[in-house]
Amino acid sequence: MADPSGFLKYRREEPKKKSTQDRLASWGEVYANVDPGERNEAVRTQASRCMDCGIPFCHSGGSGCPLGNLIPEWNDLVRRGDWAAASDRLHATNNFPEFTGKLCPAPCEAGCVLSISPDSGGPVAIKRVEATIADQSWEAGYVQPQAAEVASGQRVAVVGSGPAGLAAAQQLTRAGHEVTVFERDDRLGGLLRYGIPEFKMEKKVLDRRLAQLRREGTKFVTGCEVGADLTVADLRAEYDAVVLAVGALRGRDDRTTPGRELTGIHLAMEHLVPANKYVEGDGPSPVDAAGKHVVIIGGGDTGADSYGTATRQGALSVTQLDQYPIPPANRDDERSPWPTWPYLLRTYPAHEESGERKFGVAVRRFVDDGQGRVKAIELQQVRVRRDPETGRREVVPTGDEVQTLPADLVLFAIGFEGVEEMPLLDGLGLSLSPRGTLSCGSDWQTESPGVFVCGDAHRGASLVVWAIAEGRSVANAVDTYLTGASDLPAPVHPTALPLAVV
Repeated sequence: MADPSGFLKYRREEPKKKSTQDRLASWGEVYANVDPGERNEAVRTQASRCMDCGIPFCHSGGSGCPLGNLIPEWNDLVRRGDWAAASDRLHATNNFPEFTGKLCPAPCEAGCVLSISPDSGGPVAIKRVEATIADQSWEAGYVQPQAAEVASGQRVAVVGSGPAGLAAAQQLTRAGHEVTVFERDDRLGGLLRYGIPEFKMEKKVLDRRLAQLRREGTKFVTGCEVGADLTVADLRAEYDAVVLAVGALRGRDDRTTPGRELTGIHLAMEHLVPANKYVEGDGPSPVDAAGKHVVIIGGGDTGADSYGTATRQGALSVTQLDQYPIPPANRDDERSPWPTWPYLLRTYPAHEESGERKFGVAVRRFVDDGQGRVKAIELQQVRVRRDPETGRREVVPTGDEVQTLPADLVLFAIGFEGVEEMPLLDGLGLSLSPRGTLSCGSDWQTESPGVFVCGDAHRGASLVVWAIAEGRSVANAVDTYLTGASDLPAPVHPTALPLAVV
């Protein structure tokens, strides 16, 4: 039983961060290195704030965790100091808690009962507890390979090594199937490797988990474009089932703004990928912010990632633009009632380090330096509305005043439009939905028999926790397809919609 008065005795506390100076001097994670004993004691206190609610909205798929993480259970186990049992309960529903503990925006915390009232001290620090359980699990040796006892004799190809593909691969390997993961990049991990900056998750965390998958029997092939380097005919001949976990990496662009063709204007991933490769030791980035005035268009996670990357590269200035007005500091019960994902001003660690954010603005035009490069942007105050007749989203200027900002490097971080065109899809006879995704039936199977889909390729660009949930669910479907039945968990249905985070 949880401490019934823990939330009355203790306030929510965030983990300690390194100083801004130390953070900007390296690519390492922003959080301070703390003695494990001190860390664990602090987190035991935070876990004791969990009230063990009669209805734990924190692990409801509609308002909390789509994985169905058993949050009240492992909170109480942490409170009691039983880290081994907490690790078991956490890994029972989540293959990669060290990923979600660092990268997930924590819809579970938005669904926490303590988030109803601002006077409660804030929701339970679930994400911090999860991350600490994961760290302690590795440090204490609780995480060990789980090799299958009996081989099925069936072979499965997983295309894509992001969190969805890795989750599907691990589950299917543990079920006894021979699984090979194909990755077109030179290293494994998908967006975990080349989309997430080192300061959010150091890649040694990813490599450690990949080593476990290898010891369990999962095979990996890098630098292989399935559909080109490996033909579809050979793929279908060699494997009994195929899982498409290819992501939704087609970046959204805006070609309508005058001056978009100028040199120095890029999609955010054109900045993040080579920056991550630089940290991996691959040499200088061709899109470097050093000594430049950087403008980032878009206010979400990808924009914040580019923001922190630009400051570490030595940008002269960083400005992030958002078309919407500045969000409120506290939950608006009419706009986003508990336990849904609240519409709030979210400040990432990168925003604490340097730079500026501007809200309710849009680029009027990009200014040419006379040699085909961008040198500045012209901004106007705007508001976003829906056309009453067509329902289409419109960005409308609210005045004639124009502000000019210096801009040597402009990065578009305005989202993703879906799955990239690739020879694999043509070879399988698959087409994209109007949303740019791959459709499937209730068994996660596409129109091509024996070919399944999961993660962002299925639902569009989303959260790491949804990717893992879909990877686990598609593994159940593939196991059933190959053997007639499955004991693997299936936390989400293909039609499940994230009600908490949009």
